[in-house]
Amino acid sequence: MSAPTDRIDACVERLRRGALVAFPTETVYGLGAVATDERAVARVFSLKGRPAHNPLIVHVDSPEMARAYVAHWPERAQRLASAFWPGALTLVLARSGSVPDLVTGGGETVGVRCPDHPLALALIGQLGEGLVGPSANPSGGVSPTTGAHVRASFSEDEVLVLDGGPCRAGIESTVLDLTRTPARVLRPGVIGSERIGAVLGEDVLASASAAGGEVRSPGLLGPHYAPNAPVRLFGDQTGLAELLRSCPGGAVVLSRSAMDPGPDAQVLRLPSDAPGYAAALYSALREADALAPALIAVERPPDAGGGGGRGGAESAQDRAIWAAVLDRLTRATKSPDYPSS
Repeated sequence: MSAPTDRIDACVERLRRGALVAFPTETVYGLGAVATDERAVARVFSLKGRPAHNPLIVHVDSPEMARAYVAHWPERAQRLASAFWPGALTLVLARSGSVPDLVTGGGETVGVRCPDHPLALALIGQLGEGLVGPSANPSGGVSPTTGAHVRASFSEDEVLVLDGGPCRAGIESTVLDLTRTPARVLRPGVIGSERIGAVLGEDVLASASAAGGEVRSPGLLGPHYAPNAPVRLFGDQTGLAELLRSCPGGAVVLSRSAMDPGPDAQVLRLPSDAPGYAAALYSALREADALAPALIAVERPPDAGGGGGRGGAESAQDRAIWAAVLDRLTRATKSPDYPSS
């Protein structure tokens, strides 16, 4: 995908004077500001209503650019960048002195990622600097996966949208902490620990809580990814019936399979395959929320340990995606199991 040169030029000019641009990635649309411009980064926090201790990811166009934002670029980081960049993997490393405290939430680490979208790479390349890029929506809400989603939240005076069409992955990047051994997944994404471990030649741990210590990754403070209507998960037709009986005010059901919710609920069908489901999820949550239901009932995704009935690397990939989907949906339910911001 290409963009008119004047559109990229307009975005670069806007960023250089400290204004904000929404840019597409393969995961979600990011709310972009020059990473070393403290006033611009402060505008990102203010516009989103984002807690100051929630760190941001710096988006770069190459491992070479990433080195400017980290104190040390270890061999493990280079191996992972060679395997997965451009792609949906954020690497958390010790920060360099060029990174403002506001970007890191006051911590000593920074996340860096090279997004796999031609417009994002063209924008960053022409700018010549890294961009912070949290999801381009009010904090805690459903992430945007189209330019129209961004425009529904912010005016063009606030945010200029570089529209790159729908995001093909639809789920935020995997965040991996490389400052510890073994490496630890802080936020699950479409690149799972099995694939990461195979590249590193070591086990990779999982940790999905920000409680009791420094927050090293976005997406850990709850609630998150939540529409206005309450979200609840169900497992089967019986579970759906019980859930709907407790909600007489009307519901929208998001389902991968044939469900009969009865006359008082509307069904939105989602793809049954893991990549298709992830790509469609946030748009479906937004569509459901626009109907102003009393409840959004979501069929629980498959067991992330089940493998989805396919073998080899495809099975590992599906497991990673379903685990990331479940993480987002569980956080969207405003579960008390997650720490509050």
